[in-house]
Amino acid sequence: MKSHSHDVLLQPLLTEKITALRESANKVGFLVRRDANRIQIKRAVEAALKVRVERVNVLTVKGKTKRLGRFSGKRPDWKKAIVTLKEGEKLELYESV
Repeated sequence: MKSHSHDVLLQPLLTEKITALRESANKVGFLVRRDANRIQIKRAVEAALKVRVERVNVLTVKGKTKRLGRFSGKRPDWKKAIVTLKEGEKLELYESV
């Protein structure tokens, strides 16, 4: 199934660690589809946000096992991408926050 570049990026990640990376190393984080690869993520970020991407690091996060009394369940696995922007590039999305 062929997907559009806007379908690859699900939402931006706004954590303390990602915020520190954005300020110090010009990196931004995104929650992405589990079947997306580095090339698709790079194209999606460049198309959607109009910036140039230098590098993409991808991590698959395993869901935690949670219990409620005697019942046990599992949170879903998810994938995050940490995107390094080229020198001089910045996102106006985060500048107003």
